Amino acid sequence: MTVTPPIGIRLLPSLSGPNSVRTFRYKVFILIFTFLCYTSYHLSRKPISVVKSVLNRNCSISVSDPDVLVNNTHGNDTKWCDWKPFDGSNAGSLLGSLDLAYLFSYAVGMFLSGHIAERMNLRYFLSLGMISSGVMTAAFGMGYFWDIHSIVFFIGVQIIGGLVQSTGWPSVVTCMGNWYGKGKRGFIMGIWNSHTSVGNILGSLIAGIFVNNAWGWSFIVPGIIITVLGILVFFFMVPSPDEVNCDLPDQTTNTRIQYSEDVNERSDLEDDPLLESLKSVQRISEYGTSNGQSQTSLVSMDKSKEKPISLLAAIFIPGVIEFSLCLFFAKLVSYTFLFWLPKYIHVKANYDPERAADISTLFDVGGIFGGIVAGLFSDFSGMRATTCVIMLVISAPILYIYNLYGSLSIGHSIGLSMLCGFFVNGPYALITTAVSADLGTHKILRGNAKALSTVTAIIDGTGSIGAAVGPLLAGVIESSGWNNVFYMLIASDVMALLFLLRLFYKEMVASFRRSPDVS
Repeated sequence: MTVTPPIGIRLLPSLSGPNSVRTFRYKVFILIFTFLCYTSYHLSRKPISVVKSVLNRNCSISVSDPDVLVNNTHGNDTKWCDWKPFDGSNAGSLLGSLDLAYLFSYAVGMFLSGHIAERMNLRYFLSLGMISSGVMTAAFGMGYFWDIHSIVFFIGVQIIGGLVQSTGWPSVVTCMGNWYGKGKRGFIMGIWNSHTSVGNILGSLIAGIFVNNAWGWSFIVPGIIITVLGILVFFFMVPSPDEVNCDLPDQTTNTRIQYSEDVNERSDLEDDPLLESLKSVQRISEYGTSNGQSQTSLVSMDKSKEKPISLLAAIFIPGVIEFSLCLFFAKLVSYTFLFWLPKYIHVKANYDPERAADISTLFDVGGIFGGIVAGLFSDFSGMRATTCVIMLVISAPILYIYNLYGSLSIGHSIGLSMLCGFFVNGPYALITTAVSADLGTHKILRGNAKALSTVTAIIDGTGSIGAAVGPLLAGVIESSGWNNVFYMLIASDVMALLFLLRLFYKEMVASFRRSPDVS
């Protein structure tokens, strides 16, 4: 079946030259375009963490603008400047409920998005999701100009916003997986995944510009940005190389050790019931044939006959369960920082909301380097799980040190925020990009590219449940002291580590087996 390229691509001058050159140019275009797309997703998620500092604060300390003081119309005492209904003693719980509403709907939407993305044109799916996300982000900000003080309105916007935001990740990872092979995927996706941190940084900076004067614009401006990019996606996104007659990528791996390949090659795992279950499900659900069908025909099956993989089959891919549960806790830690770090800095270091927002971006700067280093090291070693384990082991004491000394001075805040972001976001970035793409193009799937969205959705969807739990717990625990919040984060980091120990052990054993005999 011939797929027509998007109208924007058809109107542009055709790319001439050998097919390999055309393919390279398109790959660079997809790398940059998907980077910008997911940057806008995170850019539109970040404002709520910045605006929390003005929705609920000690007005006698935080407000120094004479114009604001003159227009004191929101009540008495130290809470007159708060935005109702976040001006009461239950403000922490209400703010936490906003995070919960968004992140749980995001997690539910993630599992649905993987299914839907495999069953419709990715360009339409991504474009619709981005435009809808822009509308819902702007709607939250309009609550300021419409003078809305109903918690039902804000929670409703967060629920719908979480659902439409879930369209992004399965779509962009599938596009990248379709265009880039496994060779140096960790390094490429480590650089590409910096869109998460870049989006957080830009979101913090944009929201910080407006937060002290008219916080509604902190949401409206990011909403406009993601909407404009969503329109461009409709006209220019090319989800797969075959849509423009480019070369398909090589999905074989050249890393030294690949746990996902290793389980198929080692003789001691030939009778693994988990692996056999996957094979059986795949043969029945995708090919409708008996076990006697030749492997050659499976490998060379027509791309047009590929069918979406079931959730059951995707879960049984070796490594999916372990990495999903690890990401549950890793994303719990990362998203607690995403939603609460500006407020933590504002309270602990007594900085104004705008300065706290600016300093919080350094966590994401460290996260950029963490993701790149994790991808590079995992490509070099071929050991994805081991890379994550090393960074998780180091991040636990770093979290403890950050809580003790991060607010002592501006220098401590800068250095420890970057260090914390490096080790916290490294494993999170690696699992959600290279690991998800590796497992979604697993050898046992026999080249079925339809599986990638579902595998990505399962892994990131599980992580998103953790992302919902973390900020909620932070909102509840924060009233008893920030020390307890960090104890919760450290415990979560340890749990993420424990779920990867089996894969870590297998990688180490495989590494020693492949080491040259020195006797």
